[in-house]
Amino acid sequence: MRLMKTVAVVALALILTACGGASTTNTGTGATGTESINNSSSPSVVLKLGHIQNESDLWHLGAQKFADRVSELSGGDIKVEIYPNSTLGGDRDMAEGLQAGTVDISLIAGVLSNFDESISILEIPYLFRNSEEFEKIIYGDIGDEISQHVLDTTGIRILGWWERGPRKITSNKPIYTVEDMKGLKIRIPEISAMQRVFEAWGAAATTMSWSEVYPGLQQKVIEAQENPIPFFYSGSIYEVNKYINNTDHKFEYVTMAMSDAVYQKLTDKQKEWVDQAAEEATEFENSAVADVVQDALEDMTENQGVTVVDTDTSGFIEIADKVAPDYAESIGQKELYDRIEAALGR
Repeated sequence: MRLMKTVAVVALALILTACGGASTTNTGTGATGTESINNSSSPSVVLKLGHIQNESDLWHLGAQKFADRVSELSGGDIKVEIYPNSTLGGDRDMAEGLQAGTVDISLIAGVLSNFDESISILEIPYLFRNSEEFEKIIYGDIGDEISQHVLDTTGIRILGWWERGPRKITSNKPIYTVEDMKGLKIRIPEISAMQRVFEAWGAAATTMSWSEVYPGLQQKVIEAQENPIPFFYSGSIYEVNKYINNTDHKFEYVTMAMSDAVYQKLTDKQKEWVDQAAEEATEFENSAVADVVQDALEDMTENQGVTVVDTDTSGFIEIADKVAPDYAESIGQKELYDRIEAALGR
């Protein structure tokens, strides 16, 4: 399959990048300070990076890119250990761990909005109608302001915003218009902005951890879920949902987030290495997303019996636009919402 070729090329690049990195044992230690590159066989800093996806997902490959570059830049002084498959807990668990300094780094998406109201604005469906609008805000002054606000209020440092592509609804029936959402038993993440809008669409929305989604669909506890394409491809959701509905209701990110308590224990030089590696991992991840999305779609439609539905989103947008300002007001972020709307020319 073409997707396997894409992943294989990405993985090979990571392997080649890793050549020359230090080989170290698992010391299980947290961040500690040192001014010079470590010339011994053991790193002076070991950072644990957790995420909820499996080893075949693009998140894991991006995390590996980060780990390899940190090792190279530091000459083996810093080692990043990767813990996939929710080994360090779900998104909320890891976010709480970042705040407490018990988790060093994690890849956290919209659940981070439960910890800071400014980032909640980014979770409103149809706030962004295309990737250009999303990038204009997230990589501009407003995105920087949100990152700083998250740091100030939660102690979580956003090292990078990784793009994921638009979120789409997968289901066991086609969704042509917003009317088809009435009573739909759909899993959504634990994000208040999404819950408010999905309920306005008439859906019977429920939250559950990602690890419970596949069995939930298989056992018909739920009928649908929504995520970017790479998520439900690597999670084999196509086996239990045969319709992909082009709702594109959110243009999505995942943050590479680090505990600021851990970050501040690093020396200035170590911080530079971590920051540079995070920037390179973000560029790597973002450049690979489009190819992975296309290849996954081709495999699912050509080989897995999946049907893509071109959903009429006009009714979805009309309802979401009515909910959005009231939601922003309810969380004390109406001014930020208005600034985003103005920046997008609305």
